[in-house]
Amino acid sequence: MQTLKVELANRSYPIHIGRNLLADASLILPHLKRKHVAIVTNTTVAPLYLEQLSHSLQAAGVTVISIILPDGEAYKNSETLNVIYDALLKNRCERNTTLIALGGGVIGDLTGYAAATYLRGVPFIQVPTTLLSQVDSSVGGKTGINHPLGKNMIGAFYQPQLVLADIDTLQTLPPREFSAGVAEIIKYGLIRDADFFDWLEINMTSLMQLDEQVLSYAIYHSCQNKADVVAKDEHEQGERALLNLGHTFGHAIENAMGYGVWLHGEAVAAGTVMAADLSKRMGWLNELEVTRIKNSFEAANLPIIPPSLGVEKYLDLMSLDKKVENGKIRLILQQGIGKSVITSDYDAEKLEETLAI
Repeated sequence: MQTLKVELANRSYPIHIGRNLLADASLILPHLKRKHVAIVTNTTVAPLYLEQLSHSLQAAGVTVISIILPDGEAYKNSETLNVIYDALLKNRCERNTTLIALGGGVIGDLTGYAAATYLRGVPFIQVPTTLLSQVDSSVGGKTGINHPLGKNMIGAFYQPQLVLADIDTLQTLPPREFSAGVAEIIKYGLIRDADFFDWLEINMTSLMQLDEQVLSYAIYHSCQNKADVVAKDEHEQGERALLNLGHTFGHAIENAMGYGVWLHGEAVAAGTVMAADLSKRMGWLNELEVTRIKNSFEAANLPIIPPSLGVEKYLDLMSLDKKVENGKIRLILQQGIGKSVITSDYDAEKLEETLAI
């Protein structure tokens, strides 16, 4: 097992990465205020891992209630959030009851937001079971739900007590979901770590084959990058916004196509290619760099051609992005491999050219 820490003073917390972690209750017990937890999961993950996690906790004397939600991005909404609240209230859960998110990014975001708001705040633990959630969404305290007009527009910054990333859970992950997680791994190389991007280019085949050593390194290095950024900018007032490379374009794709039609990582991949295209038009990336970016996503079986929504549709949806400031869409663009910038200083005509491709 490898461990690193998100450094946030008295709210710092560990990230454990390894195998067979769900069976080790000793990793969770020190973070419980009371031996009473509510495990929130979904209909896909529950048959695979709920019993294992519940049994390990119950064997350690922990009372466990289970809340099983429908699976999919389409359910990341206020109606599903109320299902969690209903279960917590019916079971008379108190402020020292810990919520455990067992699942991917949707479960993590829903559970975290429920924890942030139930009784004005109860502890929660992230147990991510997808690659995307292990390398990105479980770390950093972003929680929330979607709104019909925009993705992740309602939420809170609320840090977990612990992140427990069991690599064994990735063995049951569908290949498409695994690829979606690799999109976020590639992102770290592009925004701040050129050496890591070089390493990914060399090791992508082994990563896609779930080589244990390569996979462990990629997850650990991604989490380290995320933890470093979060420690510097917890509430996304500056550098943390760079982690949204490709997301302004990608969220527009997810919204327009219908939540869940394109997986988040797929939309981020296509969105990052769009950001690279605009960066090239701005003279910030050369053709070879754009090709390397496209090739990295293709090697991970991710889409590099965005859907043709039309310029007006893209602009309308992108204007709902959380990074909009004074009515101006701010974008994360590339000034080289491993160097990104958040800016509203781009040519509007060049943006429209990118959106029209």
